[in-house]
Amino acid sequence: MTAINKEEEIFEVNQPSVRPHRWLSSTWSFLRDWPVIPVIILIGLVMLAILADTTGFDEIKPILRDRTAAPGAASNDPALNGRVHLLGADQFGRDILTRIMYGARVSLIVMAIAATSGMIVGTIYGLVAGYYGGIVDEFMMRLLDIWFAVPFLLLALVTIIVLGQTFIVLLGLLAFLAWPPFVRNVRAEVLSLKEREYVMAARVAGASTWRILFHHLLPGVINTIIVIATLRVGQLILAEAGLSYLGAGIPPPTPAWGALVSDGRDYLNDAWWIAVFPGIAIFLLVMALNFIGDWFRDRFDPRLRQL
Repeated sequence: MTAINKEEEIFEVNQPSVRPHRWLSSTWSFLRDWPVIPVIILIGLVMLAILADTTGFDEIKPILRDRTAAPGAASNDPALNGRVHLLGADQFGRDILTRIMYGARVSLIVMAIAATSGMIVGTIYGLVAGYYGGIVDEFMMRLLDIWFAVPFLLLALVTIIVLGQTFIVLLGLLAFLAWPPFVRNVRAEVLSLKEREYVMAARVAGASTWRILFHHLLPGVINTIIVIATLRVGQLILAEAGLSYLGAGIPPPTPAWGALVSDGRDYLNDAWWIAVFPGIAIFLLVMALNFIGDWFRDRFDPRLRQL
């Protein structure tokens, strides 16, 4: 009995040291298996866009008394009752946080419209090329190669000069940039899926081409489409920011993250916050989307699930 009691005492002494280790291990496993932090960042940026009207500052109207106000400085405008510029103000006295929040709306709209339209066009293009094969596939793939050879930045600048700097033109340019990455992956999947027995059975049963494409082949490539879409969205955000930085993106004075960085490049020595904080917002959004895309790829690719 004495030996058993000693063993119980030893177990009770050692047990508290084991529990924290297990808690840390389980927490790390959960964070590794699920993109918790990227999702929190993405939700936070979405909430910023939704709550943009609640800051009390106007995103366009200048406040010359607050020009280049430092982060945490109170506004000198009597009408604002001493509201604080949490992230500082730009060279026209406009609140940086407010413009970042409104710029988040622009980025989310671009992300939704351009990525969705590019995904639809690229998916249909890849389905048709992979299903028909032969001369049709060869012709469509050579067109895609020609499109890849066109310098997007030059095309965007020429288009902006000819058609003007508008939000619709920007969305069209980003949609044209978004569709090609879907084509090759979807086509490769379709080349394999169209030889499956259920597709051949559908042909024998007299199913139309469009029914085979959208009811039999599309479900087989939907996982690939989701992965490409999540990874591509971050690149579209960077493309929009780059065009806005060059003055070919969202027309001013509408706030866009790339334009905000461009506005602050001449004030990096004296008012670094004008460019740094929008740059951090771009970094966080793209990083979160890339991590979520990697998670989707690990989940949907059976070869990676087995690792």
